[in-house]
Amino acid sequence: MASLTALGARLDAATPASRARAVDALRALAIVGVVLGHWMVTSVVDRGAGRFAVESPLHHMPYFAALSWMFQTLAVFFLVGGFSAAKSWTSARGRGNSYGTWLRLRLRRLLVPVVLLLAVWTVALGALVTLGATVETLRTLITLVLSPLWFLIVFAIVFALTPAFTGHGSRVATCAAFFGLSVVLAVDLVRFAAGGPSWLGWINVLAGWIVPFGLGAAWAEGGWTTRRSSLGLLAGGLIAAAVLVALFGYPASMVGVPGARISNLNPPSLAVVTFGLAQCGLALLMRAPLERAMQRPRTWAIVALVNFSAIVVFLWHQSALLVVTLGTRPLGTLAGLHTMPDSLTWVAQRFAWLPLIAVVLGLLWAGANKLLRPSPRVADTR
Repeated sequence: MASLTALGARLDAATPASRARAVDALRALAIVGVVLGHWMVTSVVDRGAGRFAVESPLHHMPYFAALSWMFQTLAVFFLVGGFSAAKSWTSARGRGNSYGTWLRLRLRRLLVPVVLLLAVWTVALGALVTLGATVETLRTLITLVLSPLWFLIVFAIVFALTPAFTGHGSRVATCAAFFGLSVVLAVDLVRFAAGGPSWLGWINVLAGWIVPFGLGAAWAEGGWTTRRSSLGLLAGGLIAAAVLVALFGYPASMVGVPGARISNLNPPSLAVVTFGLAQCGLALLMRAPLERAMQRPRTWAIVALVNFSAIVVFLWHQSALLVVTLGTRPLGTLAGLHTMPDSLTWVAQRFAWLPLIAVVLGLLWAGANKLLRPSPRVADTR
């Protein structure tokens, strides 16, 4: 603890007074929420004969859907992403940097870790093929390893649109957010109420995540800073999401469930987008207490370390789950790892495995960062 305090003191001294530390805290909370959520709702079950397949406790225990309302925090990640993108573009433009230079430098931070992940898993999958892994197992591994990439692709596209949202005051960014919300509403009306083609839902992949990203950009330009506006987002979003689930047949789970007829997340539905509005409202309400909490050196050190390589943590957290699941299989069928997630007992057993999975993620994080960036630094939110 003493070393953590010393690290926090050094980071605190090196952090500009103008830095919005609450943004770093929200990003860290969003990443932790996504990671824990995936570890709790993703089970790689051994079906025998070397066949591993993905199962979800939400499929067997629908009443557990409330867990997804706690850990599905992607909207918060896009909110702080919009804030950071707007600040960085404004700063880059003030220094005379071109759009191309700014975008290239920013996207490089996203793409280089992806290249490393793909390289490592290409070698690992090749080794598994040589060892005789089944097609079902390989498909499961590829699905879980690549699943985080859709998020980064969408984030990169929305990020590239930042100049269209910023530099005009918060009104333009807010309008962009609510235009995205209108598109999601229209798409869901056509595909659900009017019986339109299901492929229209993929329009929501971009439109849906523009909503929190645009709110973040508006926040960076001085909008949505009052308690009243934040409470409005929180209450309005929660009420809308609850009504859509209770009265209009949207799933209660805010994440995808294998075998479900409708997914709220893949592609994003109106329910998950309105729920994201509520999350954004809550995040904005938490700014002041988080800013105060970040003045404590130990707390700031933890948040800064998470932010240092949030993308690396996001990319490798499913790999950590797979390493533990497959690596322990020779020891036998272990409850909470290789067994069907169909009871509350399984939930308790999975909780018991979380520390080991976290340790493995820490090792993967350290190895990836050593290859990517030898010297740590705090993520830029300017």
